[in-house]
Amino acid sequence: MPLDPQVQAILAAVKTAGLPELWQLTPEQARFQYKTRVARLDVRDEPIHRVEDRTIPGPVRPIPLRIYQPRAARPDESLPVLVWFHGGGFVIGDLDTHDSTCRRLAKEGDCLVVAVDYRLAPESKFPAAVEDSLAATRWVLQHGREIGADVRRVAVGGDSAGGNLATVAALLARDEGLPPLAYQLLIYPCVAPEPETRSHKLFAEGHLLTRKTITWFFGQYLRTARDAQDFRYAPLVADDLAGLPPAFVLVAGHDPLRDEGVQYASRLVEAGIDVTLVNMSGMIHGFYVMLGAVDAASDAIGQSGVALRRAFGTS
Repeated sequence: MPLDPQVQAILAAVKTAGLPELWQLTPEQARFQYKTRVARLDVRDEPIHRVEDRTIPGPVRPIPLRIYQPRAARPDESLPVLVWFHGGGFVIGDLDTHDSTCRRLAKEGDCLVVAVDYRLAPESKFPAAVEDSLAATRWVLQHGREIGADVRRVAVGGDSAGGNLATVAALLARDEGLPPLAYQLLIYPCVAPEPETRSHKLFAEGHLLTRKTITWFFGQYLRTARDAQDFRYAPLVADDLAGLPPAFVLVAGHDPLRDEGVQYASRLVEAGIDVTLVNMSGMIHGFYVMLGAVDAASDAIGQSGVALRRAFGTS
């Protein structure tokens, strides 16, 4: 399917602006460019009942969280919760770049959303982001009642690198014997050890996320090439995916990460996991946070909300 016209307009505007690619910048410059670019494509004044910033203990430093509550809960009610990890190649992105997305997810899923500000590379290399993600997931499972969460209904989710962290957190939570998670919401997840699929080659240039930027992210995040074969970086190489929670896996048709997302969904199905696979065929990587410019972003978050409500038993 051809690119969506709204996406075509964004790509044309980026080309006209002549912005450098992220791999041509320092991490600090890349973070600033990403944040300002997202801001131009985002919505404004996305209302929600309540937002709270807090910190929890982490393995190295306190982990900042942002908690979104979609509506007032009844006195006898605890809301289900989605623990959310933002995308950005483990190098860029933060609580602000995904703020509107988390607000919309909370409303569409009728659940709390706990967004996690995990440590970024290159200042904190692999497995720092994994350690923070597991610590946040463990905290919600063990202390979620402090924020009004129903700890029997906890999902994990994220986009791109955040999708990686979500499913890795689910794997590690399983292995640690933590209470079972209810769901995985994996938005064009990064799950492969190397960028060598057909979609990586088809969309290597001209679709915002380029092959050079992907390999730059890898270089910033990984300590050595051996880390690429660690399932905590590349869950596609995990020996055993059995026992993971059901999953919603969304891929974009013009995304270098498309094929590895499909492959991971297939691996989950082979392991006996209930999976909903959605291909937004006219989309590119990153569209999920473009709520102010791409109508399909609202559609995708709406589908995510339906999946969450079903998993939580509130649909």
